[in-house]
Amino acid sequence: MAKKTIVVKQVGSPIRRPKDQRQTLVGLGLNKMHKTRELEDTPSVRGMVRKVSHMVEIIEEKG
Repeated sequence: MAKKTIVVKQVGSPIRRPKDQRQTLVGLGLNKMHKTRELEDTPSVRGMVRKVSHMVEIIEEKG
């Protein structure tokens, strides 16, 4: 059974953002502009994406 995944791209800079938002980006594996990551679609990952929704963009949902 294939797991659902989402592809997330960082589109905003973490400069002058609160520390917890910067740490959330690192937790998602993002640390540079325009970097993409394919992550498992879980409620915890969705919550992290929602927390920094102004700095990331969901490109694709698979599965």
